[in-house]
This record gives sequence, C-alpha cells and structure tokens, in this order.
Amino acid sequence: MNFPERFSNLPAYAFPRLRELLDSHKPGGEPVAMTIGEPQHAYPEWVAETLAAHVHEFAKYPPNDGSPELLAAISDWIKGRYGVAVSQDQIMALNGTREGLYNAAMALCPEVKNGQKPVILTPNPFYQVYAIAAISVNAEPVFVPATSQTGHLPDYASLPEDILNRTAIAYICSPANPQGAVASEAYWEDLIGLAEKYDFRIFADECYSEIYRDDAPVGALQVAARMGADPERVTIFHSLSKRSNLPGLRSGFIAGGPKSIHRVRQLRAYSGAPLPLPIQRVSARVWADEAHVIESRALYQQKFKAADQIFEHVKGYEPPQAGFFLWLPVKDGEEAALKLWTETGIRVLPGSYLSRDVNGENPGKGFIRVAMVAPTQEMQHGLIKLRDCLYD
Repeated sequence: MNFPERFSNLPAYAFPRLRELLDSHKPGGEPVAMTIGEPQHAYPEWVAETLAAHVHEFAKYPPNDGSPELLAAISDWIKGRYGVAVSQDQIMALNGTREGLYNAAMALCPEVKNGQKPVILTPNPFYQVYAIAAISVNAEPVFVPATSQTGHLPDYASLPEDILNRTAIAYICSPANPQGAVASEAYWEDLIGLAEKYDFRIFADECYSEIYRDDAPVGALQVAARMGADPERVTIFHSLSKRSNLPGLRSGFIAGGPKSIHRVRQLRAYSGAPLPLPIQRVSARVWADEAHVIESRALYQQKFKAADQIFEHVKGYEPPQAGFFLWLPVKDGEEAALKLWTETGIRVLPGSYLSRDVNGENPGKGFIRVAMVAPTQEMQHGLIKLRDCLYD
C-alpha cells in the first residue's frame, strides 16, 4: 500500500509532542494546565436557550454558506467593528477559523506564480495550519522569523525579490499567537503595499482581535479599504472561540473580495460541511451581542495586569499587547516545560513546538507559551509558581 510523500516529513503536532515529553514523568504537584488556548470565561446564558429553541432544525440540511440571518449579523459586526461595508456575498460561515485558513489556500492559491512554484509566507512561530495548507497546494512554505527584533511580526519586505515574485499568499496573525503582538496601521499599510507590488494575497487571521488591553487592534480589511486596495487582496478570518468563549461551537467566518469568496464557497459546496442550523442561530445572536465580549475583555485586562506584576523583574519579559498568551523567555523551552511539570505540576507548551527550524535556528526554542485562560485567582497562583520555579 502506497502513501503520499507530501506529508511524510511533518513533525508530530504540538500537543502529542508535549504528551511524549511530559507524560512519562510524575507531576510535582496538583496538575495545572496552561497549554491550550481554550477560554474558560462564561459565555452568555441565552446561548443554551437559543440552541434549545432551534434544536428541531438538526432535522434540516443547513445553508452551505450560512443562513441569511447569520450572514447579516456578521456583516453588521464587521461594519460596526471596522467601519467597512461587506455584503453577504463576501462572507461565508466557517466551522472555526482553521477550516477557512486551510480551505482558502486550497481555493485561492494558483498552481504557478510567474511561471514558478508558488510560495506561501508564514510567520515563525505560527499557527500550524498555515504550513499544512501550503504543503497541500504544492506551494513552498517560507517561514519568516517573528521575533523581538521584528516586533514579533514577520518582516516580509526583507525577503529576497525572487521569493516575493513567487509569493501567492502571506499569512499574518494579528494579534499574534503566541506573542500577543498587534499589527499597527502602518504595518498593514506596508504589507498591503507589498502585496500590491508583488501581486499576492494576504490571509489575515484575526481571531484574537477582541482580547486587548486598551485600544482595539486595527483590522486588515479596514486599512485595505482606506487605501483603496484591490478588494480581492485581503481575506480575513474570525471566530467566536476566543471572542465569545465558545471554542466548542466551532463557528467563525471568512470575508473578502466577492470573487475570492465565490471560489471558497464553490469549494465548500463540493468538499465541506456547513454549520448545523441550530449552531447558525446561536452564532447570529452571539455576533449581534457585545455586552458579553466587553465583560470578558475586562477579565483579560485584569489578567494582563496580574501577569505584568508577577513578571515585572524577569529579564526579557515583554507584556503582550493582546490575546491571552504569555511568551516567556527561557534558556530552552523543552527543558523549562519538563522542569515545571516535574517540580510544580504546571503544564506549558515549549515554543519550539510552534516554530520550524530555519538554517539551523528555531525562533521559539528559547520560549514557553503560557495560556491565561483559567479564572484569575487560579491563573495568578499558577504564574507565581511558574515564576518561582524558573526565574527565582
């Protein structure tokens, strides 16, 4: 039996690697999970009521692209959040952003770019679906360091011209996972200008956009509209997982130029699964409500302050601008994760599991990622134990 070679060199996914690293060792205390970005704040009580009211619609095939009510709610949210008018034919509902981030590459990456194999750019470290999307469309993934020297965002403009001439898609996550960096309006302007010059698409993964300290992060679509860029240039991806503490709902959306979304919708019609109607009903109501988002964001803002106080004397600590991860400097991420587990029971993710080696260097090796999703008091207790174990 033959198997495809294109996926044969994939490293194990981050969490199986973590289990292999830690699970043969006993925890040094009551286990505390700070690895996965699974929000634990309360979601609105009426979510269950709305789902129950529409449970009979599990008996129906759902609209493939999203119900008119859901698409209208998303369109209204984009208009209110970013000041950009996006019609319903420019939006498609998703089973979480990962589906869209993968399938958009399948639908939109050309087979060749300027007569050569296309390139897909990705930050390094990065959300792992970016790399598998590139491999799946037979593009060359190019991993671009996103370090403190670059503001924890990739400097795509520094790439050689031969790479940029082959670039078909550039992924960018803002606020960034794992570092919490936010792309400024100037950053977006430069990136969109680069994409216009070299004719590539920008896939803007903005699923952490509603978790921030002070000012709401600027969005790629609003900057592109302000610049008068080609409407097909930027595609955005959002989700209710982080915004509304509903990761298990698996509900998000993709929005962009009408031609691009038409192609993504066409692919979904053949190969994808739409959101069940009861989930779409819940999603429409959740997108229309901001009160619960404001309440949750206030809790995260308390967590930011607590983390700053706990790590204020740790050399190299950089407060995240947004999101809910800490990207903490250590000598070696795997060694630090194992030490924490065996001495305290705290479970964190080595940064190298989110990055790739490039020219013998892994930009995540000297970091651990810590998720601040637990209730504030529990999170503070865990962070203090972490600090005392690794830094004192």
